[in-house]
Amino acid sequence: MKEEFNHLIEQLYSLINFVAFSYGEYEVTVGEILIVPTYLIVSIFVIKWLGRFIFNRLMANKVEPDVAHLFKRIYNVAALIVLFITTLELMDVPLTAFAFVSGAIAIGVGFGAQNIINNFISGWILMWERPIRINDFLEIDNVARGKVEAINTRSTRIRRVDGVHMLIPNSKLLENTVVNWTLVDNMMRTSVKVGVAYGSPAKKVSTLIEQAAKEQPDIMTDPLPLVLFEDFGDSALVFEIYFWVNATVERDLRVIRSNVRYRIDELFAENDIVISFPQRDIHIDGALTIKAEDQANGPNDISAPK
Repeated sequence: MKEEFNHLIEQLYSLINFVAFSYGEYEVTVGEILIVPTYLIVSIFVIKWLGRFIFNRLMANKVEPDVAHLFKRIYNVAALIVLFITTLELMDVPLTAFAFVSGAIAIGVGFGAQNIINNFISGWILMWERPIRINDFLEIDNVARGKVEAINTRSTRIRRVDGVHMLIPNSKLLENTVVNWTLVDNMMRTSVKVGVAYGSPAKKVSTLIEQAAKEQPDIMTDPLPLVLFEDFGDSALVFEIYFWVNATVERDLRVIRSNVRYRIDELFAENDIVISFPQRDIHIDGALTIKAEDQANGPNDISAPK
């Protein structure tokens, strides 16, 4: 058994040292040809495995997702640079050989891929400065609203409130106005407006609206809800209540406002407060004459002979 194993090792050794080709006085063996792809495959596998391991450990320690993604991105770039340099040294290729080629590539990329480079740099700025983080709720151009799911090298993936995924170029997030609802905290102020009929007791209406807001567990007590007698409208006394909530998405605000409206309607019904509706007075100038027609010969009498 030992002799067979030694024989196998000798055959493998002879295969690795077999001269595949030569140029000049330098001979290239099979082992020298295989060592570079083998080294690349093993190294890439180790880099990916180690990157996933570090990322999972960071997430397990409750590190913020955007910080973990930034660390993973920096680790991948650094590991690939080290892999590239060590591969060149393994192949005995000096870095100076790439000086001219890299300069030409840089010029070509600069003219032909300006948008890609712009988005790439913008992505690193977003991950480094963190004006936008994963799980933040954004409003872009007063149209798109959604939660950030990933900040990639070229674009940022956002899931809108209707469930649709959007890929927004990173440069657009830096160059345009973006409203980040959750940049510092989840505190948001919103309001509910209601109109009551003229003749309603204004003080009592204000008290009932404030009671409806304070009964909601999602509404903060500091600062307290504020009720304002907003205006004397065309058909109503207009009141508006402002309150603060802890909300992460727009849906939370809409649900809370809906609950406040439900409770206001119940309290108004219990206290005989009428919610106003549009009313119009019609004034007719001159006399109004009503002309009576003979029903027997009227156009609607289908039994009358013609």
